[in-house]
Amino acid sequence: MAMPAGRTEWTVDMLDALPDDGQRSELIDGEVFVTPSPSDRHQLVVLALGHRLWPYLRPSNVGRVLVSPADVRRGDRQRNRVQPDVFAVRLRDGKLPPYPFELSDLLLAVEVESPTDPAYDYQTKRELYLGNGVPEYWILSSAARTVARWRGVADAGELLTARLEWQPAGMAEPFVLDLREFFDDALG
Repeated sequence: MAMPAGRTEWTVDMLDALPDDGQRSELIDGEVFVTPSPSDRHQLVVLALGHRLWPYLRPSNVGRVLVSPADVRRGDRQRNRVQPDVFAVRLRDGKLPPYPFELSDLLLAVEVESPTDPAYDYQTKRELYLGNGVPEYWILSSAARTVARWRGVADAGELLTARLEWQPAGMAEPFVLDLREFFDDALG
């Protein structure tokens, strides 16, 4: 009689022991999620957004922007590790919290839409980020040149096609992104 195969509970140490195959592996509650290395379009959008968020946050004592690869964890730190494409970390007394960051340290999490597995960005990661206290989550689509945005677990979300505004607590002015200009610059 055949026995069903047992499910392996992965850990961060197990992921770190794997040979580098050029793919990105993330871990959520012991389950591994593997995505191919990002395309040039993906990276251009990531860098362009990070480049615009940096001067907005840098002069403040509110937060700092980072880009992947950089680890963010939650709860059981050995069974959870994700790497948002772009994210803003809340400062504590003017300093970054200890690395690797906790999901609760984030002011913003951003993913550039994955063409190979959009459900991972739109469902799995959205639920993870918002369900663990990240106040705002964006998904940028380089193909559609849009931003999907959620502000909390109960938010149904919105699709932005022209302009995005973000103003985390403590910032005097909002961050404003003209989406047409942004995507033209990033991908042009």
